[in-house]
Amino acid sequence: MSDRHEHSHSHDHTPAHEHGPGHRHDREHRHGLRHRVGHLLAPHSHETADKVDSALESSARGMRALWVSLAVLGATALAQAAVVAVSGSVALLGDTVHNAADALTAVPLGIAFVLGRRAATRRFTYGYGRAEDLAGLVIVLTIAASAAFAGWTAVDRLLDPRPVQHVPAVAVAALVGFAGNEWVARYRMRVGRSIGSAALVADGLHARTDGFTSLAVLLGAGGSALGWQLADPIVGLAITAAIALVLRDAAREVFRRVMDAVDPALVDRAERALTEVPGVRGVGELRLRWIGHRLRAEVAVVVDGDATVREAHRIAVDTEHALLHAVPRLTAALVHADPEPAPGESDPHLRLAHHTTA
Repeated sequence: MSDRHEHSHSHDHTPAHEHGPGHRHDREHRHGLRHRVGHLLAPHSHETADKVDSALESSARGMRALWVSLAVLGATALAQAAVVAVSGSVALLGDTVHNAADALTAVPLGIAFVLGRRAATRRFTYGYGRAEDLAGLVIVLTIAASAAFAGWTAVDRLLDPRPVQHVPAVAVAALVGFAGNEWVARYRMRVGRSIGSAALVADGLHARTDGFTSLAVLLGAGGSALGWQLADPIVGLAITAAIALVLRDAAREVFRRVMDAVDPALVDRAERALTEVPGVRGVGELRLRWIGHRLRAEVAVVVDGDATVREAHRIAVDTEHALLHAVPRLTAALVHADPEPAPGESDPHLRLAHHTTA
């Protein structure tokens, strides 16, 4: 590609270089404070009062969700522990342990959200957003451990049935456990999907598994009240299978995030936005990836081969602007502008081919 387009090929517009309100684009790339904060809010508001850093806002929402969840589950576990002390119910003890463990999963997620706020460095040039993916892996392992513990408890009760004392109190504690976990599960998943945090969604699924365990305790207590001591372990095994299904869904979601998978609908949405940008004559390679709960894009667009450097740069800026509006939670785009090939002209990218072959 010719030297005249060299400066318009790579535009890594990180959040610190995004464009100011009112759609004003500085062609000489002189970004002041207004350009640094203008398009961090999603959707992209152009009101002065709305200039907020959505990345920090979403992290704050995630932290708030963790603290609220920790408080609710902590209170639930304490209430159940009091009943365990007077009833001697092994099943309720297992449920209490699950609730306590679920509350403690706020620790890796909290660390991830705090790390995600740190600025990029020369070593971690993309920042620390991927810490959320590591937290998601920890949560998946916690769900797996919960499933193993629930299964082991059910088998132990099946082989060695034990009477349950104060059955009504155990039943009430089971309902409290289910209600607390289900509320936390819905809250975590709602916030997680709102801010794009797969780890928080997985943590919500984990809370739901503990709610299922609470229902198992309730059904087991009912069976014990009717004199059928095997009811508790049999239902416990069924709930273990349900936990395994939830584990599969959570593991799949976190695995996809670790492998840089995105919803294909987002790619379609980005492509449609690119085709509507004036001056874009074609769309080449388009890539999207999650970094924590924020998206980044890399795209190659074809422009007029006779365009000046400034014209190509303007098209690249318009391309990024269109993507920021079209793709939710996108905070940066790297735009590569290729000149439209002239008849008989060889592809200048051929000299790079030997660097990309395995």
